[in-house]
Amino acid sequence: MRVTFPRLPDHDRGYALVERDDGATYRLYGGPAGPRLPHDIRHLVAERELAISDGIWGGIASGIVFSTMRHVSGRRPSHSAERSRQLLAAFRDRGLRAEALANLVEAVALLDHPSEEQIRQLAAAKLSMRPEAGVDPAAIAAAATALQVEAARWARLRVGQEISYDWPRTAQAALRGGPHAARTVRPNRSSNRRGPATRLRWPRGRAPGRADRPR
Repeated sequence: MRVTFPRLPDHDRGYALVERDDGATYRLYGGPAGPRLPHDIRHLVAERELAISDGIWGGIASGIVFSTMRHVSGRRPSHSAERSRQLLAAFRDRGLRAEALANLVEAVALLDHPSEEQIRQLAAAKLSMRPEAGVDPAAIAAAATALQVEAARWARLRVGQEISYDWPRTAQAALRGGPHAARTVRPNRSSNRRGPATRLRWPRGRAPGRADRPR
């Protein structure tokens, strides 16, 4: 699945273009555009780096269509609406867990050289309602660093540029396997070996000149 985030004029309604592996393409709407890293990218990076397969993005890859998504092209698979409803029925608790972990990563990313003790303290506060979402401080620190990198990349974008992310085919939502077992989140080792699965692109039909390239 490929997800593309265009840099729009400030205060326009932001969105992501989601090209799913099943051939359907959706527009996922977010908050107002601006220089701050969009909320949906923060979630995507945190879930990717922590190998969370049953969060927001794993759910979308597996067939969930949220109310903020609009179909724009490609033939939707048969019974896609029914499948989305079934997946959503099992999604709530796991989605809240992913949200809490993403919030934790974002909080750690705001710190300079966070210690293990600081991360544990933040985890105790951010995950107080999700005690089953155990964490590895090293994994959280690595995800926070990845988030800082993406925030810096986004801040350098000019209006009209975009960033694309590839969501791994293997990271499908585990929403149909019954109750979710509590586990400690570990880093996404394979992703770390390859480096960030992102690239800077310009919209089709417009080749950037030297003066247009981000510095």
